[in-house]
Amino acid sequence: MSDIIILPGIGNSGATHWQTIWEIGDARMTRFHPSDWDRPELEDWIDALDRAIEQATRPPLLIAHSLACLLVAHWATHWATHGATGRPHPVRGAFLVAVPDPASPVFPTEAASFADPPAARLPFPSLVVASSNDPYGTLAHARASADIWGSRLVEAGAHGHLNGASGLGAWPDGRAALAAFEKSLAPQAIF
Repeated sequence: MSDIIILPGIGNSGATHWQTIWEIGDARMTRFHPSDWDRPELEDWIDALDRAIEQATRPPLLIAHSLACLLVAHWATHWATHGATGRPHPVRGAFLVAVPDPASPVFPTEAASFADPPAARLPFPSLVVASSNDPYGTLAHARASADIWGSRLVEAGAHGHLNGASGLGAWPDGRAALAAFEKSLAPQAIF
């Protein structure tokens, strides 16, 4: 079993968000902790993700929501540039839910440092999960992001931003998609 790092988006994930429900119910899951959830700065969030990965006992699976999906794309390029050479990649895979569109007029101005994620294939397996009526990112944007990142895409139906306000509760369909994705990942040795 791999460690799993929960990566909420701007504002963190509250008590009714599926990320929080999953984390409470699964001892393998821990949440990363940037300095500020409401005024996110990319470099701070990258540092927080680095710290969380360093604390993992084996290559973790990342579960990102919204803004954290863009964090994963930025972090992957950062690691490729600054990571240790000759060492296995420190991430097993990424489950990316509700990718926001930084070019959208509703993209939060306080998250401007996350705009322009690298247009590069992620160096680990990834799955993008998208809602057909997400106000922060269209299905076409999710599909384009998945293509750029080399991710598989799962369409989750019309559930808004796939957050606490979507009323998903423990989101069993999402949990099933995660289980199938995790099962598809090759096992990795402890680093």
